[in-house]
Amino acid sequence: MRIRAVTEDELPLLSELERAAGAPFAAIGMPEVAEDEPPAPEELAHYLEHGVALAAQAPDGTIAGYLLAEPVDGALHIEQVSVHPDHARRGIGRALIDHLAGRGGADTPALTLTTFADVPWNAPYYARCGFRPLADAELTPGLREIRRKEAEHGLDRWPRLCMRRDLSRGRNA
Repeated sequence: MRIRAVTEDELPLLSELERAAGAPFAAIGMPEVAEDEPPAPEELAHYLEHGVALAAQAPDGTIAGYLLAEPVDGALHIEQVSVHPDHARRGIGRALIDHLAGRGGADTPALTLTTFADVPWNAPYYARCGFRPLADAELTPGLREIRRKEAEHGLDRWPRLCMRRDLSRGRNA
């Protein structure tokens, strides 16, 4: 598996991958998440210019997974990590996260994300990847704004939380 930057012509593929990666939510009683329309390529292009867009390329050349992140309050905030179900449970999500952690640099103290608390491939998975839940008092203004927008979008129908993975000199803590 090769991790590399996403190219602009691959943005439509990320939308397709997101749709496939979201499908398992229907089986656990979250059909609204499964049916949610993925971001359009135009929206995803933001990460090419103002953040990070990484692809995990399978040996056959297809994109098996991707990660989107951008700076939020001094940390790199992971907006999305998605792995196609055909490539699930092979360490691709963790490899994408570890790659991002490795390129964080000395001026990036942490990775952050928001996620569903009770979905096995969400908060419990991220905890295994070195993230810890943040208490409300630890939320930065940017994270509070992200959570506000998620609530507006209806995601608070299920328990959600913010998580953080501290980095040390751009390496895993």
